[in-house]
Amino acid sequence: MTPQLLIITGLSGSGMSSAMNVFEDLGYFCVDNLPVQLIPSFVQLFERKEFGVTRAALGLNIREGEFLKDFPQVYAQLRARGDLETTVLFLEASDSVLQRRYSETRRPHPLGEGRVLESISEERKRLEPIRTLADVVIDTSDHNVHSLRSWLKTRFAPESAENQTDITVVSFGFKYGVPLDADLLFDVRFLPNPYFVPELRELTGNDQPVIEYLEKNDEAVETTRRFREMLDYLMPLYQREGKSYVTVAIGCTGGKHRSVAIANALNQHLNREGFRARVTHRDVKK
Repeated sequence: MTPQLLIITGLSGSGMSSAMNVFEDLGYFCVDNLPVQLIPSFVQLFERKEFGVTRAALGLNIREGEFLKDFPQVYAQLRARGDLETTVLFLEASDSVLQRRYSETRRPHPLGEGRVLESISEERKRLEPIRTLADVVIDTSDHNVHSLRSWLKTRFAPESAENQTDITVVSFGFKYGVPLDADLLFDVRFLPNPYFVPELRELTGNDQPVIEYLEKNDEAVETTRRFREMLDYLMPLYQREGKSYVTVAIGCTGGKHRSVAIANALNQHLNREGFRARVTHRDVKK
């Protein structure tokens, strides 16, 4: 088995600490905040058979300061080795989500005590060369600790099926922005809106009256059928190419009625067809 080195990096507040905890639980030998210059020395652990290290995860963040400039060169050296599988995982999130997280925790941004948005912008600029090198980029804007943990375990757990693609069907409202990590995006704002039906306004697409309202509309039924056919065609192709994770985003105006109902229907269909799928409703409670 080829030794595996995973380097976890990304924007402050994007969930790197949570990710490190996941990999520790998965049996990785984890070291956080290791200086870039010491990575080659750390790799020697793989060569010392008595240590028994075959999988390791290193945390790297903006606190490395000027040392981050050396990372592309160190990374190139690691990839040139034929005896080590090196993967860079980059975590990020939207500015608004990062700002909210800092507000909730009341922790200062590592780049200083100034305005958080300015610090986030500067951090993005400094980390862009590393993001460009990343093998896996995940936007955690729509993830909580539990969903991020599930995603990482599915993607990196040794027992994961090699050719199985994990599908997340997410409903959202365009008024709150498009999910940044969407691979496929379907807009259903053209369908009749239950919001304008007084008795349905306070319900959601999870409620049977809303589902029945849409099932009585020919365009909604036909749209859902064609979406199913599209996914039936595309998912095997994604699997063939080895894509481990696909996000299918379904959007309506507020993310409460149409997108929720159709996302549920697509998720049920995918699971019936033998795919590994789950559904999440980003804006249903807004």
